[in-house]
Amino acid sequence: MTTFVTQDKKNGEREQESAAKPIEKVSIIISKGSLEEVYPGLIMANGARMEGIEATIFFTFFGLDAIIDNRMDKLKVATVGNPAMHIPTMVGGLPGMSAFATKKMKKEIEKLDIPPVREFIEMIHDTGAEIYACRATVDMFHLDERDFCEQVDGIISVGEFYEKSAGAEIIFT
Repeated sequence: MTTFVTQDKKNGEREQESAAKPIEKVSIIISKGSLEEVYPGLIMANGARMEGIEATIFFTFFGLDAIIDNRMDKLKVATVGNPAMHIPTMVGGLPGMSAFATKKMKKEIEKLDIPPVREFIEMIHDTGAEIYACRATVDMFHLDERDFCEQVDGIISVGEFYEKSAGAEIIFT
């Protein structure tokens, strides 16, 4: 935070005003793999890059599905146990509900001119954002670098993520 000292012209008193320092770097953690959980992090990363803010995205646990090559085009909306769906859990579990909600959400996303996940990740990466997979989760799920889309810059540990995030605002979605 930057502090400015100003002088009141009427009585000569000095007062301090604070101005927030602009954000220069963000590190976004995406830990969930449903469509409605992946998009917020991608939108934030894209917004950061459009504002000239350095961005790193760290995918962990089921968030890895968004960067696993054979899964990233198949993300679905979670309808069971999602209170924001405003439907009873039993209804959310009916056959076809997740497919219906996914189709509806993809249609709304398309109306807003937001690209599908694969294209969005390519676009964000092309702007200079860094994309990483969590080493512990990759090992736990028995994955390796061949499983990921080409935009993944590496598989790193949590410690390496913190090193890369030095001075950044860390956002957990």
